[in-house]
Amino acid sequence: MAIKILPENEIKQVANSYQQPPLLFTNVKNLYERRAKRLRDLAKDHPFANYLEFAANIAEAQLLILQENPLIKPEIDFSEIQPLNIKNWQRSSQWRDYLATLLCEIRSIANEQMLGTIDSLEKASSSELEQFANQLLAQDYAHVSSDKAVFIWAALSLYWVQLTQYIPHSAHQESSEGLHHCPVCQSVPVSSVIHFGAEQGLRYLHCSLCESEWNVVRAKCTNCDQSKELEYWLLDSEQSAVRAESCGECHSYLKILYQEKDPYVEAVADDLASIFLDIEMEEKGFARSGLNPFIFPTE
Repeated sequence: MAIKILPENEIKQVANSYQQPPLLFTNVKNLYERRAKRLRDLAKDHPFANYLEFAANIAEAQLLILQENPLIKPEIDFSEIQPLNIKNWQRSSQWRDYLATLLCEIRSIANEQMLGTIDSLEKASSSELEQFANQLLAQDYAHVSSDKAVFIWAALSLYWVQLTQYIPHSAHQESSEGLHHCPVCQSVPVSSVIHFGAEQGLRYLHCSLCESEWNVVRAKCTNCDQSKELEYWLLDSEQSAVRAESCGECHSYLKILYQEKDPYVEAVADDLASIFLDIEMEEKGFARSGLNPFIFPTE
């Protein structure tokens, strides 16, 4: 395992050894508030302003649910190397409660098309919703329409974000290889962020599900580990805070956000707002290796 989450009995053993933090956990208190604000700021004069505003509404609904219905403390088996791995973790029904509340919150501002999606999800049985969740977590996007996937993922993510608060927040990097998926839940990243401040110049991939971040060295493909055929693309000036890193070996790409160029960049919001860069990359023959929770593949 490249990054290992340390159980309590191992934390003290490495406490005195200096290492840049290999794993960062989200601050749930300001995650959604910061995201919603960034989305609304980016929506100004944006061609897809309505969708960015919709994403901001989702983030604000997530924050409201977090405050009013926090996750009931789960029973976690810490003997598991990755106790919150999406393949092994047994979800409680609380994520479906989150979905129901989320749909209710968005209904009041939904357009006609969105109301159809909300009605369909509200009529779905528990088993159908669990099947949708299983398919999305397994990256089987073809069997869940993208309009439904956005709501389901938002509820699942809110659930997983809170799960991460109940595991030890200490980790040790054992290798620089095999860091393509989140060490906490094994989901794919949204984008990567070049930090400033305490982690100046370090690159962290941001998880699309549990919102954790893990360190991956720069100038290295985040999808296949090679470093010989990397190129960097941008649509605007050299001062742009958003670029795409493409790999000529595996023909994938992932966005990189630079905090030094814009301290307010946000992993999900800025990735979503730079959708025209995605279009350019796909036209060049590169496939996106990550997942934005507001843009699901159709197949």
